[in-house]
Amino acid sequence: MNHAVNMTGITMQFPKVRANDNVDFAVRKEEIHALVGENGAGKTTLMNILYGLYQPTSGKIEVHGKECIFHSAIDAIRAGIGMVHQHFMLIPRLSIADNIVLGGEPRSGFRYDRSEAIRKVSSLCAQYDMGLDCEEIVGKKSLGIQQRTEIMKALYRKADILILDEPTAVLTPQEIDELGNMLKHLKEMGNTIIIITHKLQEVIDFSDRVTVMRQGKIEGTVNTADSNVEELTRMMVGRSVHLGGNKQDVPLKNVMLEVKELSYHDGRTEKLKDFSLRVHCGEIVGIAGIDNSGQKELTEIIAGVKKPSAGQVFLAGKDITGSPVRNIKEQGVGFIPQDRRKDGLVLTMTVKENLMLGYQNSGIFKKGIFLNDKGINQNAVDQIGQFDIRPWNRDAIAETLSGGNQQKVVVAREVSHTSKLIIADQPSRGVDIGAIELIHDTLVKARNQGQAVLLVSLELDEVMMLSDRIAVIHDGKLQGILDAATATREEIGWLMAGGAKE
Repeated sequence: MNHAVNMTGITMQFPKVRANDNVDFAVRKEEIHALVGENGAGKTTLMNILYGLYQPTSGKIEVHGKECIFHSAIDAIRAGIGMVHQHFMLIPRLSIADNIVLGGEPRSGFRYDRSEAIRKVSSLCAQYDMGLDCEEIVGKKSLGIQQRTEIMKALYRKADILILDEPTAVLTPQEIDELGNMLKHLKEMGNTIIIITHKLQEVIDFSDRVTVMRQGKIEGTVNTADSNVEELTRMMVGRSVHLGGNKQDVPLKNVMLEVKELSYHDGRTEKLKDFSLRVHCGEIVGIAGIDNSGQKELTEIIAGVKKPSAGQVFLAGKDITGSPVRNIKEQGVGFIPQDRRKDGLVLTMTVKENLMLGYQNSGIFKKGIFLNDKGINQNAVDQIGQFDIRPWNRDAIAETLSGGNQQKVVVAREVSHTSKLIIADQPSRGVDIGAIELIHDTLVKARNQGQAVLLVSLELDEVMMLSDRIAVIHDGKLQGILDAATATREEIGWLMAGGAKE
């Protein structure tokens, strides 16, 4: 078989965990190959080895039939391998062209030749039909454009094997479709593409073959055309998965959350405009909208992270507008923020410490004026077990966990200490299907027990599946509120694009 990549006997042993266990992984030339598995299955570790970021404990790597030993990413780049990480590695204040050539800048004498950089990048973008404005500042562009910039960085360095880690985790549905078309176009131009993803429907839509990893080993490789989401799910988690939770008939009770005519201006743009909404005890209200429509500002105002320019927030009839985050938490509000790494965790702290952050003054964590180590440890053991946080080590540093397991830490902490309202902003972003099932079950269980849940998600299927009512936001304005039982994708999409409800 004509392979672009052939990895055999790859083992990666960390001090307390074996991330890859005698893995054989092969990718054919000019194919789109999906690598899937639960959080912590070893997918990203395997690809980090291929990209030279890790050196394996044992095993062999062949690229285009030639054995390679990579001591760094530079060695992998020289072998024609490029990697686009889940969290983009761009310098926001620089232009698209400057980011693409960074580290390989064209020079005139000892000086950076920027005009030549723009010419080269423009030519490359035209060759691959990328449609990038090379002189735009990258930090001002959408996440979809930033991802294209990362792909062009790899192509500029003459990569013909592209690794994309969770490429759709931060994209809108429209951008996901564009990415799928882009990957197929790159394949037609002779590139080999490996995508690490949790979204199995996109695996079916995009890829030619799929390799499933489970607990550091290869579970199997199948032709995409011969498989389906259900089969891949069973290979990943060893059982069938039911998303959407088990909703029970719960009579609507008192209004738990009410926002009245909320507005927010960030100094440049009005992000929220006279937004009003109610969430009752015993219901999930989903917020649907394209990215950056004001959802983040809405959740952060309710949680006390931001103060509104105008309007009020009421919790169980009490005005909490502008109250400190700590006070709002103490009143029974849990907040799962959109960005787990920036706003949900302290990455240099342990799992057990992150599992109590924001609640360290509550009873189980205090012993007089001191922290209660016994309570902290027991809480960590309970949450790690209940939410299957891997590795099962309460003393692991948060930044060493996979993205999905980092998300489980945030969800476990916020849900376990909440009694009235859960604010969940992108709760299942970048997590595997087994973890999505757990998160869905957790939110629905809270609803069934009479708590109020405000759910924000860019996954329209998730919003429709979990919500009792759906509030659609566009450009900071409430476009309409729909009954989730009767709402259609077309109706919601129309409102998301700014259409009128009638």
